[in-house]
Amino acid sequence: MGKAVALRTSLYDELCALPENRVGEILGGRLHTQPRPSGRHGLAAGGINYELSGPFGYGRGGPGGWWIIPEPEVHFVRDTEVAVPDLAGWRRSRMPALPEDHRYEVVPDWACEILSPSTARKDRAIKLPLYARYGVAHAWLVDPLAHTLEAFELRDGLWVLLATLQKDAMVRVAPFDAVEFCLGDLWP
Repeated sequence: MGKAVALRTSLYDELCALPENRVGEILGGRLHTQPRPSGRHGLAAGGINYELSGPFGYGRGGPGGWWIIPEPEVHFVRDTEVAVPDLAGWRRSRMPALPEDHRYEVVPDWACEILSPSTARKDRAIKLPLYARYGVAHAWLVDPLAHTLEAFELRDGLWVLLATLQKDAMVRVAPFDAVEFCLGDLWP
């Protein structure tokens, strides 16, 4: 009689097997999961996507030249270092076409995280350093409870805070400083 062989699944297999109501990422060799976003979180992400996609994604009232994608599966190292930012953007000059499958293997030019009480620590302490390590040029952290947006730019491998905006301030910050929108439009 033959021996039973135990098959070890990879972290990426575990990520792919998550139920639909969970979001998974592989960060620093660990699988991180969280439930789908709350209403406030979704409203903020949808609002930023709306404000940026028209002028930057489609060139309506702005320069165009970008892909703005909600919740892309970014593979910094294929199936090994996988982040799912709430929004990410790529200059089309760096990524002329979208990937054929769900894996984005070109480092984004911009990543945006919508903070929640359950993800804020991970977004700040794990994901921002990861984005810096792989060369994401800009990052925004948006807090729908505190009504704030923090914009960062990567310089010499370190994040430099460009702006901290709050409540109903007008947003005109890199890399999307060609247009302006009201931060207050993101809050319910």
